Amino acid sequence: MGLIDALMGNANEVSAETLHKDYGKLLLEDEQIEMGFKLIRDVYIFTNKRLILVDKQGLTGKKVDMLSLPYKAISRFSLETAGHFDLDAELKIWVSSATEPTISKTFNTSVDVYAVQRLLASHVLG
Repeated sequence: MGLIDALMGNANEVSAETLHKDYGKLLLEDEQIEMGFKLIRDVYIFTNKRLILVDKQGLTGKKVDMLSLPYKAISRFSLETAGHFDLDAELKIWVSSATEPTISKTFNTSVDVYAVQRLLASHVLG
């Protein structure tokens, strides 16, 4: 992950093996990591059952907020792809009846945002 991308708020993909090593204790026995991303210290993990958002807080990062979002709680989502002059794509997720996006994440051009959208759609719509 490039420092410039991190400073600009762009997430980069992380292997499922690396995520399992670091966050496997959060998973259920039959839960599998399908895709994951890291932004400086924050991590988003898409499993076969839910979306897990890990937010490391404070200067030391010792305080950690972990949000577990079951796919059935997602009411809608949107994806804004990168344009010619815009170097990133943005994913927005609404939970239940929220009028504003509950989650908004930015991805750089190295991430296949269509794969992220397909994965999310398969769980939310399937």
